[in-house]
Amino acid sequence: MLKLPRFRAAAVQASPVYLNPSATADKAASLVREAAANGAKLVAFPEVFVPGYPYWNWITDPVTGGAWFEKLAKASVLVPGPEVDVVRKAARDCACYVVLGVNERSPVSLGAIYNTMVFIGPDGALLGKHRKLVPTWAEKLTWTGGDGSSLRVYDTEIGRLGGLACGENTNTLARFALLGQGELVHVASYISLPVAPPDYDMAEAIKLRAIAHSFEGKIFTVVSCSTVSEEIITTMETVVPDARARLQRKSSAFSGIIGPDGRVVGDALIDDEGIVYADIDLDRCIQPKQMHDIVGHYNRFDIFDLRINRRPLAPLDLADGDAIEQASFSSIPPKSE
Repeated sequence: MLKLPRFRAAAVQASPVYLNPSATADKAASLVREAAANGAKLVAFPEVFVPGYPYWNWITDPVTGGAWFEKLAKASVLVPGPEVDVVRKAARDCACYVVLGVNERSPVSLGAIYNTMVFIGPDGALLGKHRKLVPTWAEKLTWTGGDGSSLRVYDTEIGRLGGLACGENTNTLARFALLGQGELVHVASYISLPVAPPDYDMAEAIKLRAIAHSFEGKIFTVVSCSTVSEEIITTMETVVPDARARLQRKSSAFSGIIGPDGRVVGDALIDDEGIVYADIDLDRCIQPKQMHDIVGHYNRFDIFDLRINRRPLAPLDLADGDAIEQASFSSIPPKSE
C-alpha cells in the first residue's frame, strides 16, 4: 500500500552577513540546527542567502555598480566548496534536508556568477543544484543564466523535492517541468525587494505565486524569503545617499508554507526575521488531484508537447571527453571536525 511521508518543514526568513560568505554559512548552519531542534526535516533558505543580494543593481547606474559586482564576484562560492560544506555538515549532524540559496562562482570565468539553489541530503551529500534560468530585470547586470540540466526533481524520503528561485516561479513551463517529474514538495526562494514599483506589493506577489503553484499542481510549496538588515541598508548608503528610504519599505518579504488547496499551512512571516514551521502530510495531495491533475488526467498530451533540453552548457566541448565544469557532485558527506 502506498504510504506517503509526513514531516515538518521550516522556512527561514533572514538576512545574510552581507557579502561575507563564511560568516553567512555559519549563520545558515546555526539556523539549520535551530530548525532541526524544533523538529524540521526540511529547512529552506532564501534566494542567494550566501552572501547576499545585489541591491545596488536597483539603486545606482551600471558603471557605479561595477565595483560592487567585483565585490560580489570575490565573495561568491564554489559548489561544492568550503562554505557549502559548513551547511552540509549541519544537515548531516541534524539529519535533515536543506535547500540553500547561494551566489555560485563559475570555476572557469571570473565574470560569471550564478543564482543557485543547492539541495543537500540528510547525510550531508549534495543532491544537486539549480541555477536560475533567467535573471530578472536589473539582475541581468549580475547573474549568468543557468541551463536546463538543473530542472530536476529529487526522489527523497520526504517526497519528490524540487525548487525554483524568485521570479522564475512565474515561469509556467519551468514549473510544469518540475510537476511533470512528480514534484510534491516545492521550495520557492526569494529576496525582499523594497525597491519595486510603488504600486507593487512584493509580499503579496510572493504569496500569490506560491498559491498558484500549489493549487495548480496540488502540492506543498515552502517559501523562504530574505530580509533587509540594518547592515545591508548602511552598506547601500555608501552607494547612494537615499538608500535607506528605498530599502525600508514594508510588505516586501513573505515566508510560509502553502498546501495543495492553495491555503497557508500554519503561520507565515511578513518582513520580520525568523523561522516559520508547518507539518506537511503528502496524503493531502491525493484527493485534490481527482478534480484537477495537470500532469495526469486533466491534460491533453496529444495536443500539448513540452520538450526540455537538459544538456549542460559549457564554454568548450572537448573531443577527449573531459568536462570543463564539474557536473556531478561528491556523494561523500563532509568529514566531522
